[in-house]
Amino acid sequence: MLYLDNSATTQIHPSVKEAMLPFLFEEYGNASSKYYDQALTAKNAVDEARNNMANLLNAKSEEIIFTSGSTESNNMFIKGVAHYYKNKGKHLITTEVEHPSVLECFNFLETEGYEITLLKPDKFGRVSVQQLKEAIRPETILVSVMWGNNELGSLNPIKELSDLCIENEILFHTDATQVVGKIDIDLEEYQGISFLSCSGHKFHGPKGIGAAYIKSDEYGILTPFTPLLHGGGQEKDIRSGTLALHNIVGLGKAAKIAKEEFSINYERVIKSEETLVNILKQKFGQNIRFNNDKTNKIPGLLSVQFIGINNEILLKKLAPYIAASTGSACSSSKPSHVLSSIGLSLETIRSTIRFSLSSYTEPEELEIFKSL
Repeated sequence: MLYLDNSATTQIHPSVKEAMLPFLFEEYGNASSKYYDQALTAKNAVDEARNNMANLLNAKSEEIIFTSGSTESNNMFIKGVAHYYKNKGKHLITTEVEHPSVLECFNFLETEGYEITLLKPDKFGRVSVQQLKEAIRPETILVSVMWGNNELGSLNPIKELSDLCIENEILFHTDATQVVGKIDIDLEEYQGISFLSCSGHKFHGPKGIGAAYIKSDEYGILTPFTPLLHGGGQEKDIRSGTLALHNIVGLGKAAKIAKEEFSINYERVIKSEETLVNILKQKFGQNIRFNNDKTNKIPGLLSVQFIGINNEILLKKLAPYIAASTGSACSSSKPSHVLSSIGLSLETIRSTIRFSLSSYTEPEELEIFKSL
């Protein structure tokens, strides 16, 4: 079977698995314990993983906090900022096409008396600096805009959006789940980003682990907010709970590989995407349309309309040969809110399939589409 659902999850890299195994059996110490060898080994492993994750983003290691993944990080940042800064203002801004773990946070905050502005995207799912400029108010305390859209692959102008937030002294959060490890990210160049969320399983790491970036000031003090999980004080009192050592090691190894092999993997995915686009055009001609932009997008992510064909029926027929999806795995039971927001009809949405490739995808494997 050809796996083309990498936006939902990726296969774990063999070296990541090998790095994790000792921490499941032999090295099972608690990184928060002290003095004995297993505890010190665990702490050193966590430190190494934190450094690897920081290197991938070009951040400081002390700015990286481990969570269970982007859903937790998104909830932590959005609810935490809303609570901590509520006396400063109760207005927050996001977009119509965010991941459900972001949108549902804002829906919840609305029931708590906060005012939410949803920016409407263009036909490719992007929002503009001008839109944000017009939406900002004196009482705005947070802007949350995803870096890359999980259904269309479109990249938002994060640098310009976050710079505008600096000018207005507003905190800026980005859900970078779909772009970490896939595009080159240097947070030194994005001084306006206060918070960033990502998950290990999107770049060949394990599930159930993620990293949260929290910007520090010139004195090394992290941007404050109210923690989501209180408890034993792990992760600088920001995210309590016994550290999932094996998963943290796996995330760190995946981050190290993503950094070291970035250029090779990027070119490999671009080549496979070009191959797939050409095959689909040759095979289906006028019977398909692409919803995604051709440029300024996540490499390897394609949103394709198969005109007049129900996507669920098509996916079921393809299932023995090709793994793909109708869109976000987190809202698969509903028509895509992303495609609806960019103006597509329900009929068009129900004929759309998302193909998402990875560096494991070989161009010759895509020849299977010619026999469909």
